[in-house]
Amino acid sequence: MLKYEVMNTCIRVFADSDQINRCREDLKSKEEGFLELADVLNLAGNAVRLKILYLLKQENELCPCDLSDILGMTVPAVSQHLKKLKDAGIVTTKKSGQTIFYSVEAQSQRIISSVLDLFNLPNSIPAL
Repeated sequence: MLKYEVMNTCIRVFADSDQINRCREDLKSKEEGFLELADVLNLAGNAVRLKILYLLKQENELCPCDLSDILGMTVPAVSQHLKKLKDAGIVTTKKSGQTIFYSVEAQSQRIISSVLDLFNLPNSIPAL
């Protein structure tokens, strides 16, 4: 069996300290955005939650019963996914009588739209 060694050396002659500092500052200024996006992508990385977000974006709002019927899942199973999305601040609720309607939180709209818009690009998501 061959053994591979990872080289932790760099062969550059001169470091561009201005570039390094500029990139560090750029990342630092966007840290909150990276964390927020990572949280959203982590939650949306589940196929069911991704479908729920897609449906909420398309329909603006749906109740757990509607989502249950559409997804062919039990209401408690759908509710568990909705709870995770709500706890993360990605979806919000509105009560009408005894029915609770879910929608994508206004602050998450841009991120969710960016992710879900990949479905509209030709050849962007290969069929499995």
